[in-house]
Amino acid sequence: MKKDLNILLVCGSGASSGFMAANIRKAAKARDLQFTVAARSDSEIPNYVDEVDLIMVGPHMEFILEEVRDWIDEYPELKVELMKGDYYSHLDGEKALEHILELY
Repeated sequence: MKKDLNILLVCGSGASSGFMAANIRKAAKARDLQFTVAARSDSEIPNYVDEVDLIMVGPHMEFILEEVRDWIDEYPELKVELMKGDYYSHLDGEKALEHILELY
């Protein structure tokens, strides 16, 4: 398990994912994990693909998953995952962190 993951959360405008990012950072800090968690709009993904380990897409943006996977084709170590609606709708950083930890 890497203790220093760089994670990009993506939603339409970056607003709701901004709250989610703050809650994930808080949950990670409580576990002594040095995660960097940023939130951006989907249009900004290409600007960050070479800086992050994981891109998590908001559940309401599922329709962009294939496009995102195409953008990151040359970055085989980069993971793309759809956030789960159950924790995203409640902005539950602890459950989101559990999802991230399952991936690694």
